[in-house]
Amino acid sequence: MLAIWPAHAADYRIDATRSHAVFGVRLFWLSQVNGRFDKIDGDVTLSSLHDSAVVDASIDVDSIQMGSDRIRRWVLASEFFDVSHFPSIHFVSDPVSLAMLEKGGDLDGTLTVRGITRPAHFELLPSHCTLEAPQECVIAVRGTIQRSDFGMSSHRTVLSDSVELGMLISLDYGSR
Repeated sequence: MLAIWPAHAADYRIDATRSHAVFGVRLFWLSQVNGRFDKIDGDVTLSSLHDSAVVDASIDVDSIQMGSDRIRRWVLASEFFDVSHFPSIHFVSDPVSLAMLEKGGDLDGTLTVRGITRPAHFELLPSHCTLEAPQECVIAVRGTIQRSDFGMSSHRTVLSDSVELGMLISLDYGSR
């Protein structure tokens, strides 16, 4: 149970070696184009009363892995992620109760893609975290955004505007 996290540690690092983000978008509304971002950095910060937490995660856009090098170059180009100008995707959650982390529920916050910040709504999946096995604590979220909200409106005849996003965040309980 998350409520037994130690009171002396207010911040937990996101373990970049065990965390990742995924996305999927429909191509021609028949097949799915998927990608995986292998580098996430950031923190989970507890409130002073240790009854809520804020997730602050930055995703390295260039860490994207895809099934095709051609499609990878396409999504990194200026018409999509524009990695040369916007090298990261940033998510900051609203405070979420520690009880919600354990049972799951709504996770709201702000998402910044291509320098555009918008409110974002994700589903927080149930996570069981204990001090006996902290390396097994994984915070999982999933949701859907509209790519046009973030300036990615090209190729609307071949790509859906709706993009499925997910993050699996493993925590590092070591001190900062």
